[in-house]
Amino acid sequence: VGLLVTRMPQAFQAPAPTLPEGFTLPAGAEAESVTFGTGWIAVVTEDDRILIFDRDGTLRQDLAISP
Repeated sequence: VGLLVTRMPQAFQAPAPTLPEGFTLPAGAEAESVTFGTGWIAVVTEDDRILIFDRDGTLRQDLAISP
């Protein structure tokens, strides 16, 4: 327990991931969720797509989610 108490506050000191300046979604796309990977950002949209962006905000891939 002591180890958790002494180490846990340090886990929350890492900077939160941020979107690149000027990051925009394609016209008509509305985000439901966002996740950050190493070198990429994924956005799940309300119209059942996954948009993969490079860290600079360039759209890399557009994947349709089929039912």
